Amino acid sequence: MLDTQAKSSYNKTVNKLDTKKRVQILQMLCEGSSMRSISRIVDVSINTVTKLLVDAGNVCSEYQDKVFRNLQCKRLQVDEIWSFCYSKDKNVPEDKQGQFGFGDVWTFTAICADSKLVPSWRVGKRDLEDAKPFIEELASRLTNRIQLTSDGHRMYLDAVEGVFGTDVDFSQLVKQYGNPVEPEKRYSPAHCIGAKKIRVSGNPDKDEVSTSYVERQNLNMRMGMRRFTRLTNAFSKKVENHIHALSLYFMFYNFVRIHTSLRVTPAMSAGVTDKLWNMEDVLSLLR
Repeated sequence: MLDTQAKSSYNKTVNKLDTKKRVQILQMLCEGSSMRSISRIVDVSINTVTKLLVDAGNVCSEYQDKVFRNLQCKRLQVDEIWSFCYSKDKNVPEDKQGQFGFGDVWTFTAICADSKLVPSWRVGKRDLEDAKPFIEELASRLTNRIQLTSDGHRMYLDAVEGVFGTDVDFSQLVKQYGNPVEPEKRYSPAHCIGAKKIRVSGNPDKDEVSTSYVERQNLNMRMGMRRFTRLTNAFSKKVENHIHALSLYFMFYNFVRIHTSLRVTPAMSAGVTDKLWNMEDVLSLLR
């Protein structure tokens, strides 16, 4: 932890940065650059980059929580993506084992299949204890009865039933995997050899039972945030910074980056905003 004097020094440094440099730092954070590479390219300290990430992450989280209300989404897909903080599970020191933020960390994401908006996400463990609050938050943002698709994990059965009851058209897409080809076994995931659509509640349209959009979104996260990249030494040292990076990333994804198939941003497509944001607009939230 930084002492009061150090924090004051970093605050002054960030405040002295001109708008162009702040925007460049935020843009690079959203485009997959590591924090240390940003500090070298922009010629600022790593602590300055960290401070800006924390500030931006906080305001982006607050803003999206405020405006993602009464959404008209009808088809939603949910999934979870793995990462780790501090160290991988097998390397977590004995005195930190069992503490959240040390070892495996999962990010739950939801996406609207029509607008491509990501209205909810949650960082936690891959269990009912975090799945239920994630589904609760998602439900609180919606006005319509929805069709929901998840993977075959049991936690979604209990979470969706506990939150929506029978007021949802819910299906699970259960995929079947075979073994990877032997030379690729170490680094390649198992091959999907089939998928089964299972109706859980309501009357879901079988043709719309899919997790393709949310899985593609998870791939975007791996490519767009350095701390999610596999087979590198890039990872979050602190789970708090991991969450800040996600908040900034989703602000960028929802409001700034034009979606190729929509030709507008997801937030515009969902009716959350009527303008195309840029990084200066995101930065203005800090003032």
